[in-house]
This record gives sequence, C-alpha cells and structure tokens, in this order.
Amino acid sequence: MKAVGLYKYLPIEKEESLIDVQVEKPTPTKRDILVKIKAVSINPVDVKVRAPKDKEETEPRILGWDASGVVEEIGPDCTMFKPGDEVFYSGDLTRPGTYSEYHLVDERIVGLKPKSLNFAQSAALPLTSITAWESLFDRLMIDINNYEENQSKSILIIGGAGGVGSIAIQLAKMAGLQVIATASREESKQWVNKLGADYIINHHENFRTQLQDHDIKGVEYILCLNETEQHWQNMADIIFPQGRICSIVEMANPIDLTALKNKSVTFVWEFMFTRSMYETPDMIKQHELLSKLNKLIDDGKVTTTLTETLRPINAETLRKAHKIVETGSMIGKIVVENE
Repeated sequence: MKAVGLYKYLPIEKEESLIDVQVEKPTPTKRDILVKIKAVSINPVDVKVRAPKDKEETEPRILGWDASGVVEEIGPDCTMFKPGDEVFYSGDLTRPGTYSEYHLVDERIVGLKPKSLNFAQSAALPLTSITAWESLFDRLMIDINNYEENQSKSILIIGGAGGVGSIAIQLAKMAGLQVIATASREESKQWVNKLGADYIINHHENFRTQLQDHDIKGVEYILCLNETEQHWQNMADIIFPQGRICSIVEMANPIDLTALKNKSVTFVWEFMFTRSMYETPDMIKQHELLSKLNKLIDDGKVTTTLTETLRPINAETLRKAHKIVETGSMIGKIVVENE
C-alpha cells in the first residue's frame, strides 16, 4: 500500500524529509481495526518526531496520528466497530502512523465520526480534543457537570488560538468557566474571541498587569499550551492559592517548582498518548471521550477547528503542511485529505 514516511530526520525543506513509499498492508489482530484513511491532521507532535536528529531508520518510519476514515476489517476480539463504520481517532505514538492508505489502531481509542462533519473536519479534532478534555477534566479536575459553581471560577489558557486551545476554550465555556485566553496577533485574537473567550491577554507581556486591567485578581486554573519555562513565573504569580496548573509543553531546563509551594498549587502534566503507550486499564476512556465529543459536535455545542485543507495525501503535500505547522503561528488545524 502507499504511505509517506522517512528514513532520515531532516529539515522539512529537504525532499527526503518525507517521501512516498510502498509498505505491506497490515492485517488486524486482537482488538485492532484496519481503517482506510480518508484524511489526516498535522500536529506539532508530527513535526517534533520528524525534526532533524542524528539517526537513520532501516525501514520507513510512518508518521501521523490524527485521522478519519472507514473501517475496512476488524480483529477477532473487536466488539465495538464493524466494517463500513466511519471513525476518527488519534492513534498510538509507539505504532506506525496514519500517513498511509490503511492503518491499524486499537478500537479502545477510536470513536465514530460525527455525522454532521465531513472526513477533513473530523480529522482535525481527535488529538487536540482528547488533550483538551483530559487537561481540563482529568488533570485540572474541573467538574464538567457543575456549571453553576464553575461560573465563579476562571481559567487562563496560554496559546488559545492553536489546535488544543481552540477546543479547550469551547469545553471550558461549556463547563461554565470564565475563560481568559492569550493571543498576540490580531487574527488570533479574533479567532479566540469567536470561540467564546471572555478576555484576551498577550502572552508576551506581564500577566498580572493585563489581568488587573480587567479587574481580575487571579485564576483558579491555568492550561499552558505554549513555552512552559517562558511563562512559569507569570503562572506562579497569578494562580490562586490551592489552584491547579496543567501543561502539555515539555521543558528543556529545570524550573523552580518551589515557586508554587506557599500557595499549595498543584502542577500536572498532560500527554494524550499516555493511555495508549502504556495500555492503561482505563485506555477505553479515550473511546468514551470521543463518543461524548461526537454528540457535542452533532448537537452544535462544539465546532471543528479546521482552518486549512490540502490535497492529496502524499509526501509533497505533507511537507507543505509540516512547514506551515513548524512556523508555530498556526490558527486552528491543518488537514490533508485524499481527493
């Protein structure tokens, strides 16, 4: 089958950074389903995995995790899907990716595609939605069902215009929180405002000063989606005592965790591949999460964050998409689909 992969980890400007390859079509076993890929979304993790490094592969490494498509075959232990089902999911970082004609994925991390969305719109959602959902409701421990109590609380979302931020704003508003999002460019400010942010501040400037301009003394929750180290002191400064901070962005250098001690603040990581990487006992929660998201989308409570679509799925198009994501200024999500 056709696929897009790499042997060398190179700058995206190099043609060999992503190349068209032929690989064997896989066969589903156990709880795997075989999906005929219709569309894939490009995320920062795709770019990070592909980034230049002193390493070569003996077999082509297939990247890509977000996808939507149609179930072609199911493994003998599958109980949740059947051939012909339209699905969306974000895969497993430890397995071959979705830049291919067909893809194997464990059914426990797959959801039925929203009926109200096409394949491209659906492919834009899984990774960012799972990350946002787990960040808000598993890591920050916000009670999604306690709308009235949440109305008295605030969350700061750092990097509100990106893929995860675009979903997190919608989910936080749905839960009743007052949402403060960071955005620095006019187009990103307009985007987060459209998604429902109550206030917008610039992440390149002092947080406390800007919050004071809105008569806001601090926040109960912070979701950091951009440069954890850069924003650490600002976050420690404006988080309320006994508040919670969640970040998805790894740090290259140690930070001063004691800055949170006197306030008894909780700091927690979110990595949406944890459940699939370690096959945790609650791995099926990602299927359940995507099922809830499906309903929220079809009920009009959450909208797709797709902002750009490229065609078709091949090495040349995927290199273009990687180059766009690599700029770090992407608003919403970019999807590559078959024509």
